[in-house]
Amino acid sequence: MNPFAYRTAGYAIKALSDLSKAKIENIPKGAVIFAINHFTRIETLFIPYVIHRLTGMTIWNLASEHLFEGGLAGILTKLGAVSTKNPHRDTLIVKSLLTGEAAWIIFPEGRMVKSKKIYDRDAGKGWQFVIDSPEGKHSPHTGTATLALRTEFYRQRIQRMLEANPQEANRMMALYQIDQADPLLKIETYIVPVNLTYYPIRARENTLSRLAELFIGDMSDRIMEEIITEGTMLLSGVDVDMCFGTPIRIATYLKSGVIRKDINSTKPMEFDDPIDSREMLRKTSRKIMERYMSDIYRMTTVNHDHLLATLIKYLPPEIEESDLKRRVYLAALLNLKKIPIRRHESLGQNQVCLLTDDRYDKFENFISLAVEKKVIRRKDHGFVKAFDFTSSPKFHRARIDNPVVVIANEIAPLTELQEELKNLATQPSIRIKYRFREHLVRKAAFDFERDYALFSKEGISKPRQVGRPFMIKGKTRDLGILLSHGYMAAPLEVRALAEYLGSKGYWVYGLRLPGHGTSPEDLAARSYMEWVESVEEGFCILENTCRRVVAGGFSTGAGLVLDLCTRVQGLAGVFAISPPFKLQDFSSRFVPAVTLWNKLMKKINVESARKEFVENKPENPHINYFRNPVSGIKELDRLMDQLGDKLSTIQIPTLIIQSLGDPVVNPDGAMKIFKLLGAADKELLMVNTDRHGVINGEGSERIFKAVGDFIEKFSVKKS
Repeated sequence: MNPFAYRTAGYAIKALSDLSKAKIENIPKGAVIFAINHFTRIETLFIPYVIHRLTGMTIWNLASEHLFEGGLAGILTKLGAVSTKNPHRDTLIVKSLLTGEAAWIIFPEGRMVKSKKIYDRDAGKGWQFVIDSPEGKHSPHTGTATLALRTEFYRQRIQRMLEANPQEANRMMALYQIDQADPLLKIETYIVPVNLTYYPIRARENTLSRLAELFIGDMSDRIMEEIITEGTMLLSGVDVDMCFGTPIRIATYLKSGVIRKDINSTKPMEFDDPIDSREMLRKTSRKIMERYMSDIYRMTTVNHDHLLATLIKYLPPEIEESDLKRRVYLAALLNLKKIPIRRHESLGQNQVCLLTDDRYDKFENFISLAVEKKVIRRKDHGFVKAFDFTSSPKFHRARIDNPVVVIANEIAPLTELQEELKNLATQPSIRIKYRFREHLVRKAAFDFERDYALFSKEGISKPRQVGRPFMIKGKTRDLGILLSHGYMAAPLEVRALAEYLGSKGYWVYGLRLPGHGTSPEDLAARSYMEWVESVEEGFCILENTCRRVVAGGFSTGAGLVLDLCTRVQGLAGVFAISPPFKLQDFSSRFVPAVTLWNKLMKKINVESARKEFVENKPENPHINYFRNPVSGIKELDRLMDQLGDKLSTIQIPTLIIQSLGDPVVNPDGAMKIFKLLGAADKELLMVNTDRHGVINGEGSERIFKAVGDFIEKFSVKKS
């Protein structure tokens, strides 16, 4: 076998390997077996190439004998694959590991586990690894451990015989076609556990399956299922998270007296001779197998589908949609220090959109799958479970007939996570609602304190109370008011309006936009989507506090609450004070023409002349920044650019207030917004003043009254 064959064939499957997101560290040099969980046929092709590319090692692998039928045999041989039925496979593996000429990939489950059912309760033994298969359940194979033990056994034996019986050492080296002893004595044998997690797992009829039916005709359930499932992965796209575990040093398992006796024996020993330590080696193989199986599945990359499938598994028969969203939000935040799990990168993002517009389609995509596969059915504002999770789908149809069960099975070995999810699923809805709200309140306070500690500067930053988000408790929980401040400002900007509304008995929450209330340097590093998320979090706080919510904002905050109305359902109304429509609506002193200058300086390589900040002369110097980051202006432009096309979707009662002589925002912008609104119940109030900050200082009482009158119609209880 050519040890470099894989490199020559690698280009043919490069597109497949690009699916992988590998996390690799501390891979030892020398004799390595990669023990990898097995879920798809395509792993036989693309995983060796990926590991070769990452490590530089020559990679050979064991593959099912069925794959060597027909034209695929030649390709697999070039890729370094050896049939599991090859009579010389064990000798070849041990020989190549002894010399270090190749590392090996072995799938310890012994076959593809399509149902992901690899962990079950055995009578009297508790939970353990038990592999599901068409022939029934069986323990994971110990072949990986056995081959690693045999390799290290013979390595140490050759080393011992070089001293005690050189003739036997030479005979053994000839058996394994080893010319020199030094190379094999400088390395050790290791097993490296590797986990592959696919996301999302979907199986639908596709181009490949249709072509197969056209040209091949009738096919077994097994073959058709593989073409449908893996064809969907290839054609629709799938994340493959590959995680490498801590290498298992095999030499540490050969210290038993009975094993040392056989290693040191000067008697000739053939490859398959019965030896006294055989039973001890068998037990040791079992112990190593349990270790690498635990390591493999402990590295499963948990994703939204896992959380949703498991929550539904443990939830009662009837599930309210918003309640399920709150539970999966809390599940995504489980303490990783307490539960050492790996999370899909999408779980590292802010999860609040699960409760608003589900813009990354994590919730609805899974729910559609669960409905399609008849795991749940939609009813009113929620779902009803229609499937018994204790039943098992047919092995070769599992990924097609019920991928939800497959997904839930995958994280069954993560017992601590299972307990947390079960606890989360069985808590009363009112408790979940409280936990969710309190988390968001604490998060907002923590985010501010953290940012203030990191970015505040003496002589530049305002006192803490200027930037801290606040809540004013109302007399009843009938109506809550969400308030957003403007660009380069802070929650104090809307405090006076909040206190006015609070005096009328409403709950009022004054949110803080990230980058505000700290320093201009903090603002310079923020994106407008972070502002959007903070507004969504504020909405969720009040939605889980009051029966109805009205949102309002000033200047850029007005644009953000209008944007909120295009994302969420359930707002009673919205008011926008001095809202900008486009960046051009801002005055030149607020948005100076620096972008062109910066581009020019970058082009002529004069980076020091670029302007990152421009001077700002605020109307409220005790609140606003004195420097305006150019990057922040760009984010403003991005926010408003995407808002215009969505204004027609706003159907709730809307109040627009604008100062005719506004020196910062062109009043024409407010009029454009008013015309584009889709609401039938909308009002535009033009105030004859020459100030931008109309919610503070002279004339603010009139604005407060207009807002109060607008909100009052929502607070009147209908008989």
